[in-house]
Amino acid sequence: MAGEENGGGRVVLAGAPLGNIGDASARLREVLTSADVIAAEDTRRLNRLVRDLGITVTGRIVSYFEGNDERRTPELVEALAAGSVVAVVTDGGMPSVSDPGYRLVRAALDAGYPVTAAPGPSAVTTALALSGLPSDRFCFEGFLPRTGSGRRSRLRELAAEPRTLVLFEAPHRIKSSLEDLAAVLGADRPAAVCRELTKTYEEVRRGTLAELAAWAAANEPRGEITVVVGGAPVVAVVVPEDDELRAAVAEREAGGETRRDAIQAVANEFGMKKRDVYNIVHS
Repeated sequence: MAGEENGGGRVVLAGAPLGNIGDASARLREVLTSADVIAAEDTRRLNRLVRDLGITVTGRIVSYFEGNDERRTPELVEALAAGSVVAVVTDGGMPSVSDPGYRLVRAALDAGYPVTAAPGPSAVTTALALSGLPSDRFCFEGFLPRTGSGRRSRLRELAAEPRTLVLFEAPHRIKSSLEDLAAVLGADRPAAVCRELTKTYEEVRRGTLAELAAWAAANEPRGEITVVVGGAPVVAVVVPEDDELRAAVAEREAGGETRRDAIQAVANEFGMKKRDVYNIVHS
């Protein structure tokens, strides 16, 4: 393996419980007790996790979060060069999935060091499974833009997405995000707000986007939130016969429209390109 050629260094992405300590795997315990370096999103939460698991960490613990990952990544690559096993752990779920980790993964691979994972819980798939919405195909969007204009712009790009949509959101933005979701994707679009997954006060609220926006406005939900939204309804496309198109254009011409305007109107009516209708009429 490349890591063996480079001194044995490797990165291990360690999936941590979302909240319920009972979800910690034996592999997670092994990784935390044996890693030479543990890059933690929050060192205090890591220490609490270690205490709850009843294990002892002998490796060096360093903070590794969104604000310092660019600066710290070269240090961790140096540790890999020295033969260290570097474990990455976040506050919950899998590192690099809307959490710190990706920058180190990319740097390690570029330098020729192997990257592996100790899989663990994921808020994405947990919320998807609990939502009651179709889960055979889905699209994960992570966090939406923080500003209203940026958020609505991104949602317009997703409005026609037929797959179930999974999002993360901060509690102080959930009300405005749900309002924008309802306004752009449709007030009647089915959705679910999943809060504090696997924790004592876990809550899954299901309903339309309009209903969920009203609920968020009245209750100000707190904690870690995952939103699941049903995909855009599939609209059946009716393809008219050529003779039907010609007849529609002729009828509009008989009513006084120019042929150009009649072709444009028929193209709009059937959701077709004007050039295609023109070619059929003149064929």
